[in-house]
Amino acid sequence: MANLALEFCGVKFKNPVVIASIETTNSPEVIRECVDAGAGGMIIKTLTDIEDMARLTQNSKYAILNEKNEPIKGKVGKNFVFYSRSGYSSLHYTEWVPYLKELQKYAAERGSHLIGSAGGKTVQSWVDICRTIEDCGLPMVELNFGCPHPAMMPGVHGGSMIGQEPDVAAEVTRKVCEAVKIPVIVKLTPDQSRVLDVARAVKNAGASAVTATNRYTGFSVDIETGSPRLGGPAGIGGVWAKPLSLRWVHRIYTELGMPITGSNGIYDHRDVVEFIMAGAPLVQVGSVLMLKGIKYLPKIIQGLADFMDTHGYDDIDSMLGIASRRSVKDYGDQFRKARMHSEVNHETCKNPRCTICIQTCFYDALKQADDQVGSLHNNCIGCEMCVQTCPFDSISMFVTSPEQRGSGEFFNIAETVFEKEKFEKDFDRGISLARVKD
Repeated sequence: MANLALEFCGVKFKNPVVIASIETTNSPEVIRECVDAGAGGMIIKTLTDIEDMARLTQNSKYAILNEKNEPIKGKVGKNFVFYSRSGYSSLHYTEWVPYLKELQKYAAERGSHLIGSAGGKTVQSWVDICRTIEDCGLPMVELNFGCPHPAMMPGVHGGSMIGQEPDVAAEVTRKVCEAVKIPVIVKLTPDQSRVLDVARAVKNAGASAVTATNRYTGFSVDIETGSPRLGGPAGIGGVWAKPLSLRWVHRIYTELGMPITGSNGIYDHRDVVEFIMAGAPLVQVGSVLMLKGIKYLPKIIQGLADFMDTHGYDDIDSMLGIASRRSVKDYGDQFRKARMHSEVNHETCKNPRCTICIQTCFYDALKQADDQVGSLHNNCIGCEMCVQTCPFDSISMFVTSPEQRGSGEFFNIAETVFEKEKFEKDFDRGISLARVKD
């Protein structure tokens, strides 16, 4: 059976599934439920001394939306949008002290961890909150530089406002790292273009790891009433955001090489696997538990174990970052790969009843021929659209030999894409790559 245990920043976890800092960790009772359900760790809802951010939580609003931007009634599937307005912990951070000690002990006895989360009013507040978390015996703390809500609170400076400024993020991180001995994680905001710059800045300031990423700030409209949902801008996430989150996991893993916790886009164990394969050994589960309950957590953990067993992964480390390491560094690497073309399996193809592949090929590489689909190798650029859309798995990709390519009639992208002025001019005029002549 696969071993789900791992070590992250010197702290041992029994599995990589931790509960994100959201409503599920704003209650001692629910935190105990998370421990009992098998969570590797729980990140407490952000502890703060900002009164308005605590008050905001008491005035939270949520909208769970489908692909039509309509409220979902009843069972929530994987394709949902989580639109919400919330704040930090509803109690002042000092009021949490007895609970932090008790809950950390409860978690440790069951092989789990309570992880701190901080969001202060001033730099000194950040330091004080993190010292309190350390004094209560918690093994690490996350600095919430990603929360989208403080920017919409009058007079409040925090969350994503800090996370968008590398120098400011580094200053707070440095002060906290100088004040505590436990590992410090920085939660990044995706509401910017300089995510990597901020990650690099906090790493240089002493952060042990980063979380990629918090939610976005969104704006949703109810077209029936002509009004904004929840009254205006709010935080937004869901599985749709997963590729965007994975982009930053991938870049941080490959370019900075620092430990990462993955967040924003997890619904089931398959999403957990994607984050691990991109480079995040710890994965934070959040909104899906608010929709399905804590009882859903063991299904995610068991699903991960079953996946590892059936795919031959002995431990988390054997999966960690494998997709990122196999990724091209840029499109230049992609162009240097062997030319590919599609071929149709006529035994399983349902043509002429089905013509989806022909409809989706914009390079004239697939043609109707005697109730079969013919493949023109010279025209095929290997885009794989037909493979992705064929409902019968009847199309496969193969390396195109020089003989199949023809005698120099079509562009050899691997050798000439950066050198041919004619290619650039024709491409600008919108001419199909498959028809550009040398």
